[in-house]
Parts: sequence; C-alpha cells; structure tokens
Amino acid sequence: MIDFEPKYITFDMHGTLIRWHIASMTRDLLADVVPADQMDDFVESFKWQRLDEILGPWKPFPDVIHDSLRKTLERFNLPYRRDDSQAIVDAVPTWGPYPEVPEALRWLATRYPLVILTNAADDQVMRNVEKLEAPFHAVFTAEQAQAYKPRYQAFEYMFNQLGCRPQDVLHVSGSPRHDLMVANDLGIKHKVFVNRGYELGTPGYGYYEVNLLSQVPPLLGL
Repeated sequence: MIDFEPKYITFDMHGTLIRWHIASMTRDLLADVVPADQMDDFVESFKWQRLDEILGPWKPFPDVIHDSLRKTLERFNLPYRRDDSQAIVDAVPTWGPYPEVPEALRWLATRYPLVILTNAADDQVMRNVEKLEAPFHAVFTAEQAQAYKPRYQAFEYMFNQLGCRPQDVLHVSGSPRHDLMVANDLGIKHKVFVNRGYELGTPGYGYYEVNLLSQVPPLLGL
C-alpha cells in the first residue's frame, strides 16, 4: 500500500499507457536493410539513440525519429530511407492502450485528477489520449514544455502549470531512464514503475513496481 494521498497522479503515456510498437515496427520496416544477425543490436541502438536526441534543445518529434533512425543506420553502415522513419512518425498516433489501462484509469479518476506528461507532439497526442477512454485533468507535451523528458524542464513545466510541488504527485511510468530517475532527483517521493519489459529496473530510485496498471488502484486502497 502507498500511504499517501496525491494531489495528482501523473503518467508517462507511450510505453506506459499506450502500447509502444517501435521495436516491432522497426524490425518489419528494415528487414530488407538490417542483417538478421544484427537486428537485435540495431533495435537496441535505435532506442538509446532516441534518448540521446532528446537530451539537447527541443526539436519537433518527427525530427527526433528521422534523426535517430538515420544516425543509427549510419552507425551500422546501412542506408537510410526517410520513408521508413516517416512511417514510424505516422503510426505513433494510431496506437492504442494496453488492455487493462482504460478501466484502471477510470477507477483512479474516481478519486484523483489524472495528468499526462508525454514526449509526444501536440498534433498527435490527443489521438492517443482519446483511445485511453478516461478523463484527464490535463495533458502536457514536450512541445508545450519545449523540452523532452528526462530533462528537468519538462517536469518543471508540468509542476508550474499544475501549481504543485514534486512532493504532491504520484508519478507512474514504464521508463526508469526517461521518468523515474529524474523524478527521484527532482523530489517526487512517490513513484510507480509499470514494468512493460522495455527497460531494466533501478530499484534504488525508490518506486513501487507493478506489471499492469490495474495493480495501481489497490496500492492506493481503491
């Protein structure tokens, strides 16, 4: 049980609430480019290249995907096709939630205001949010903050917009690297790691770990 009544429950969206298909999509799109014996390494390298791309000044989400795929292919001495990265950009807003997510969100919303802080772009985010079929108090994007998580600026924008402190929220994410490490550093004391299998956990950052969002309401006594 979490012995805490948050003013807001804040969520990462892609990979936490919305199923994240980039790895499988990359494998399909680049099956004719990336040798089969290099594909696992390539997909992993592409994942961390995307993280590196968002650590600097903000740039549009499509550019993050285009630049990350191009640089990863260059690292492997393979040809880049812009149509491949554009297909990923176009697909992201069409992705829907993990099966248990809408009901769990609706249950949490009976007691707490729900907030999303996402690295998505303004022109794509609401298409994903609508698929969650739950009420949200606010949805904040990297484009609005002019910074991507894990940069402090993204979280600080959210706190300023909500008029709250880090200690006031429960933050829920499937990504230690993008969310939970920096959330801890900023003073968010109450955190939940929804382990979707994308990243290794880092228990030293003091979070509760679950495998499904439906396990979060019981932690709060719902």
